Amino acid sequence: MTEREKRQCQNCKKEFTVESDDFAFYEKIRVPPPTFCPDCRMQRRFIWRNERTLYKGKCAATGKEFLTMFSPESNMVVYDRDYWWSDKWDNLASGREYDFSKPFFEQYRDLLHRAPLPNLANTNVTRSDYGNHNADCKDCYLLYASYMNENVSFSSGIMEGKDSMDLYNVLKCELCYDDTLCDNINRVFFSFDAGESMDSAFLRHCTNVNESLGCVNLRNKRYHIFNKPYSKDEYQKERVKYDFGSYKNLQAFKKEFDEFDRKFPREFASLIRSVDTTGDQVGDAKNCKFCFDGYGETEDSKYAIHAQGLKDSYDGYGFGGIGELLYEGVDSGINAARYKFTVYAHGNHDVEYAYCCHFSSHLFGCVGLRNREYCILNKQYSKEEYEALVPKIVEHMNAMPYVDAAGRKYAYGEFFPCEISPFAYNETIAEEYFPLKKEEAAVQKYPWKELGKKEHTVTVEAENLPDHVKDVADDILKEVIGCAHKGECTDQCTGAFKIIADELDFYRKFNLALPRLCPNCRNANRLKLRNPFKLWHRKCQCGGAKSENGTYTNLSKHAHGEGHCPNEFETSFSPEKPDIIYCAECYQQEKV
Repeated sequence: MTEREKRQCQNCKKEFTVESDDFAFYEKIRVPPPTFCPDCRMQRRFIWRNERTLYKGKCAATGKEFLTMFSPESNMVVYDRDYWWSDKWDNLASGREYDFSKPFFEQYRDLLHRAPLPNLANTNVTRSDYGNHNADCKDCYLLYASYMNENVSFSSGIMEGKDSMDLYNVLKCELCYDDTLCDNINRVFFSFDAGESMDSAFLRHCTNVNESLGCVNLRNKRYHIFNKPYSKDEYQKERVKYDFGSYKNLQAFKKEFDEFDRKFPREFASLIRSVDTTGDQVGDAKNCKFCFDGYGETEDSKYAIHAQGLKDSYDGYGFGGIGELLYEGVDSGINAARYKFTVYAHGNHDVEYAYCCHFSSHLFGCVGLRNREYCILNKQYSKEEYEALVPKIVEHMNAMPYVDAAGRKYAYGEFFPCEISPFAYNETIAEEYFPLKKEEAAVQKYPWKELGKKEHTVTVEAENLPDHVKDVADDILKEVIGCAHKGECTDQCTGAFKIIADELDFYRKFNLALPRLCPNCRNANRLKLRNPFKLWHRKCQCGGAKSENGTYTNLSKHAHGEGHCPNEFETSFSPEKPDIIYCAECYQQEKV
């Protein structure tokens, strides 16, 4: 087995390590080791996923008007999704002969602008056109990257949600609002990392906490406010003092709770029922490294984000759904095997360099194909012709690599170049997880789009909204509200937003103040609560009776006694952050 090696990333020029088991994986799937470091590989993949930036467009085949993730300036051929999935057109019509006088990715870029693509990446959605990358959703609005939801709005990464709004990566919720990284919650508001809880607000790292407010690190508790226990009657009397129907009161409480929350230790990572695994927010995983937001049944994988049902796979976002031997993909999997370098590809077997290809096998360099096999650049071949030509193309890719505007070389084994993506950097999730200014993106030669003036006229500024929801009249539904960020942030701000009828009913029902930010800026605020998809090697900060900085006094004696805890770990909490980080053993002693 090849020994571990130190290499220099050709993008950021920083050193990264290829471990011996990495080499074993690359040999198994027959690809060379990467020339980009893990962070740069992730950023490069993210530039190929536009979730939230939508445009008005028309079907190139039927003229039907629709919303689309492709801007008019991208010059893509876009069909209405239902038409694209029909048998009314020939998806091989865009096929072309391979040209050995040109780099592969130059030819692929041309094909990408010729082959028709669906306007949105949605599957089985009903009355939920305002959203993208969703499946099995009903009556949803401005929902993204979500599965099996009903009446969920202004949210991203939701599974099995109902009648909820303003969520990020929440599983199994009902009547919830402004929650992040939570699961199995009902009528829970403004919470982070809360599970199996009900009728509560402002929970942090709590499990099975009901009818409580402003609590941190609690489990199996009820009737608590700022971690202080109350009787049922006392709690109800105290709870009514906190009126979140007032925006002023709500902001004051958020500040108070943030100060309270900072005093408590954090667990180095959330790794539930997982063995030999590093990362964060992962459940039911085995032998997985650098994995984040994993929803179970993931084994022997590395650098996977939003993964479920994944085995023996590396480097992906939205990966799995019963997938095996997948490498360098975005939104790829679902009963899949042997993928290399794919975007929005499902139900395939043995495909390489595929964009929006489904239920196919033995594809190389294809775009927008369904139910096909043995195709190269969307041209049909016999099995024998295909198997003879693919090795020649791989050899050609190595002999004549594509070189982008920044001088980065793309031979066989590299994911798609950023500059041929149909999306600009600031249209994609790369801007959410690796935010850049326009000038910084220009240095890296990443595509950038001037989003231009929005098609709206603000009729009321956020600061002029009524402070209390009880003073909001039905006429608010007619207003165009100016986002408090005024389009001056880097959060894909839309500049303005509207309140819809169901949303107003929700605020009134639960006595919640109207938001002052547009949905994209609200989403960005939730994203800022979470840690990055990155790990640092650190030591437990439990100093014995107190945290090593002396700000937190332990509630019980720990196994290491009065001395400093010796445990070390990989954590997504950077050393620059002020959080107090405990190992799993010390943290569990402090979760009351």
